[in-house]
Amino acid sequence: MRLLGRYLLNVLIALDQLANAILLGDPDETISSRCAKAAYGSGWWRLGQVLEAIDPGHLGRTVEHDEGGRALW
Repeated sequence: MRLLGRYLLNVLIALDQLANAILLGDPDETISSRCAKAAYGSGWWRLGQVLEAIDPGHLGRTVEHDEGGRALW
């Protein structure tokens, strides 16, 4: 991946993690990972279904099983 493309991807991941922390999640976890681990019926699970419709297999590729322990909610 080109340097600029990698830079932009890194910034987008950082913004994703920031948004998750603002929403009381683990500051080192992405929203996609949080959605993948969410219980069925929650708003996070519904968002996960939207992500899956846009990008099939997205949640399986982005789940971080070693993250989420510092979430407040």
